[in-house]
Amino acid sequence: MRVTGRQGLWLAGLILLFWLVSLTDAILTGPGSVPVALAGVLVRTLLHTGLFIAGHDAMHGVLVPGSQRWNRRAGTLALALYGALPYGRCQRNHALHHQRTATTSDPDFLADPTAGPMGWYLHFMGGYLNPWQMGLLLGGWAGLASAIAVLHELTWQQALGRVLLVCTLPLLLSSLQLFMVGTYLPHRGERQMQSATGAGGPISLAWPTWLSLLACYHFGYHREHHQQPHLAWYELPGAYQRNKLLALPR
Repeated sequence: MRVTGRQGLWLAGLILLFWLVSLTDAILTGPGSVPVALAGVLVRTLLHTGLFIAGHDAMHGVLVPGSQRWNRRAGTLALALYGALPYGRCQRNHALHHQRTATTSDPDFLADPTAGPMGWYLHFMGGYLNPWQMGLLLGGWAGLASAIAVLHELTWQQALGRVLLVCTLPLLLSSLQLFMVGTYLPHRGERQMQSATGAGGPISLAWPTWLSLLACYHFGYHREHHQQPHLAWYELPGAYQRNKLLALPR
């Protein structure tokens, strides 16, 4: 296994560990003061997005290089924890996104220029949500709320409010984060040049590395991801900097 493969697994493991610790802490201790609760939501959102990014790298076969079986296993776990997402369907949709970028066959793209960001977001989410998945999510949240109510002697409504803060809101914010930074901003320019082949390609967001990391694990460097989908998320800044050097006048 190459070094970057081991690094990817370590990073995915750390994201999962902190995700579990933050969830357990929120269940056992409660949200705390308003500033603490808001900070907790932001941290949980970032960790939640990290789960999807790990699943995404598994779809490209770079989370566990050389093992399709273990990529599928790790990706299935990451996407299930993220939002009860079915790995197979996500992988098929994402393959189409890369193969048919910015065409009518791209499930992540909405060519209609009259549809604003919210219309595109609803179209984007519609490609991944289904009644079975929503049932799993709602059932899981209801079960967690019941456990919290018993553990802390709260009413079920109070416990449900805690679940909404710890699980539901981070998932919603994470989906918006992934859509805005990983789909809408890089691909919106292709609406003007949309054709049968989706000519033009996505752009990269010219953000500092630290902001790119916090925004969406460097998925704002989207041109580089489409050019080299075999790169792990933490390798994208290097590819972005190399492209910048190549673009300099000589």
